[in-house]
Amino acid sequence: MDDVVSPTEIAGCTCLRLRKAARRATQIYDRHLEPSGLTITQFGVLAHLHGRDGVTIGALADVLVMDPTTLTRNLRPLIGRDLVALRPGEEDRRTRLVRLTPAGRRALAEAIPYWHQAQQQVTRLLGPGIAAALNGMLDESLERLEPA
Repeated sequence: MDDVVSPTEIAGCTCLRLRKAARRATQIYDRHLEPSGLTITQFGVLAHLHGRDGVTIGALADVLVMDPTTLTRNLRPLIGRDLVALRPGEEDRRTRLVRLTPAGRRALAEAIPYWHQAQQQVTRLLGPGIAAALNGMLDESLERLEPA
């Protein structure tokens, strides 16, 4: 196996670095959100549903930059807790629309102060300048990495 990648080359992998940073950030947010009973992934789903009166799984997956199958798996516990509901589409009954339930709205509202604490901790740890720059670079990266 002459074409094995060296540990130094692997350590420089952008994707692995992003995933490690994402896991570290996820740990911080999940720790803060724990009293709400939500994970940061669940919080993000509820937050993206807020203000929408039903969105297809595909459209929600696109907004979250998530595979629809993964999103469906992440919706199951939220459906089980009656925080989100699925209903048939009006034009195409085979389509499923995801909507926030009243219990989901309450859960989101109760989780927001914990989310703010996590935001503040991440900003404090990184420093406001780095946090703002990182957010800007991530937004630009998402645009540049958009599939053609």
